[in-house]
Amino acid sequence: MRYPEGGGLTAERRAFREGIRLQAGERFAAGEKTAAIAKDLRVSVRSVERWRRAWREGGMEALRSAGPANSPTVTDAQFAVLEEELGKGPAAHGFEDERWTLTRVQTVIRRRLRVSLSVATVWRLLKRHGWSWQAPARRALERDEHAVELWKREVWPQVKDSRRRPVPGSSSRTRPASR
Repeated sequence: MRYPEGGGLTAERRAFREGIRLQAGERFAAGEKTAAIAKDLRVSVRSVERWRRAWREGGMEALRSAGPANSPTVTDAQFAVLEEELGKGPAAHGFEDERWTLTRVQTVIRRRLRVSLSVATVWRLLKRHGWSWQAPARRALERDEHAVELWKREVWPQVKDSRRRPVPGSSSRTRPASR
């Protein structure tokens, strides 16, 4: 499975790729040509060139794996603090109503944890820790059923049909008047 913890490679696959880079590094030290290394290791010449450049600048250590690309930016301890803050409710953080949105959670993370995350990352973080979006259990008391029915009957048919053209279209890029 390629995306075990939400993205990137598995630890085994990362280690495998690191092994290939280290083999290439040993062959760089022996003075072998780039094309021969690429052919034997079954990788692209461009990759070998990139590895050779890294090897020249940083030695064998530069060819080692840097770890998973998507390591969590919020630790478990930080997430525990975040859960405590979310438990206080949105009003405790200066929001006008009792509704958590991803943008509001993002703001709390930035203020309290001093970590800047995108809205998509906030969603993945919450989902990874078992949080889910919530839908209202019932309709709002203020809902006017008569107005909704009137809108469905009179306004919606006009909006729905407004995209249709009154005349047949043309697949030609030129306008009919220019012919």
